[in-house]
Amino acid sequence: MSKLVTIYGGSGFVGRYIARRMAQAGWRVRVAVRRPNEALFVKTYGAVGQVEPVLCNIRDDASVRRALVGADAVVNCVGTFDKGGKNNFEAVQAEGAGRIARLAAEEAVAQLVQISSIGADVESASAYSRTKAKGEAAVLAAFPSAVILRPSVVFGTEDGFFNRFAGMSRMGPILPVVGASTRFQPVFVDDVAKAAVMGATGTAAPGVYELGGPDVATFRDLMKQMLAVIQRSRLVVNIPFIFANVMAAGFDFLSFATGGLISNGVLTRDQVKSLRSDNVVSDGAKTFADLGITPVTMESVLPEYLWRYRASGQYAAIKDSAKNLRKI
Repeated sequence: MSKLVTIYGGSGFVGRYIARRMAQAGWRVRVAVRRPNEALFVKTYGAVGQVEPVLCNIRDDASVRRALVGADAVVNCVGTFDKGGKNNFEAVQAEGAGRIARLAAEEAVAQLVQISSIGADVESASAYSRTKAKGEAAVLAAFPSAVILRPSVVFGTEDGFFNRFAGMSRMGPILPVVGASTRFQPVFVDDVAKAAVMGATGTAAPGVYELGGPDVATFRDLMKQMLAVIQRSRLVVNIPFIFANVMAAGFDFLSFATGGLISNGVLTRDQVKSLRSDNVVSDGAKTFADLGITPVTMESVLPEYLWRYRASGQYAAIKDSAKNLRKI
């Protein structure tokens, strides 16, 4: 019988690419999610019955255990940007990660991969980054042979980074950003999936890997590159941190005052703290090179999915070509 992998959060942005690659490698894939009915699309990644979404609450031992019983490998992709509520930073990224690792060890799972993030640090000013680091520590305490992957900002068709700002560019001549000088090292989602598959199949040595693409650029320069791809002329304006903190505090308060009915999907105070620090691979870290993976460039991928934000959408290339026709 084919080997089985359980992927927690396997219907999310990164998780779905890992699920697809594991299915292509011939593995049976169990996708553990909170809402299985919204993850039915993962079934198409393999043959009939090869990929199955199952219900799982990462905050509950019994639920997590049921999802990993019989698995040969486990991958945890679950993360959150919600500081409050039941599924907050601490519950999901620290306690949840530790719970998965502990139960995987108890069930004698052979391989464990934890998706973390660059910037994970218990001393960070950002609660997001602190809980990512606490999750890593809990994973290694329970499962010392785990593979931990720390990607920089991840891009791809379904990303929430370039898609978000490309959408914002439609609203006016100014594109505001916080931390315009902060450096990022964007990494293609399928390259992260390749690394995760190596960890799940045991072909990657245990340890922590920091994953960044071949391009390092400031937030401002990334926005300029994105604007060039979508063929829009916009002024990229930096919002100073002092003003960004005031704005974020207002959005956070609105969410709190409404009991979460109005969620803060604009800018949080924790995000402002994160944007003060560069998000790039650190010196001496294990990287894609140690896995034998050559990451792809943004230039080769962004046009494949950002074209829809051009003024003429899919017809932009045709209109550009038509301009070169000789008038009779």
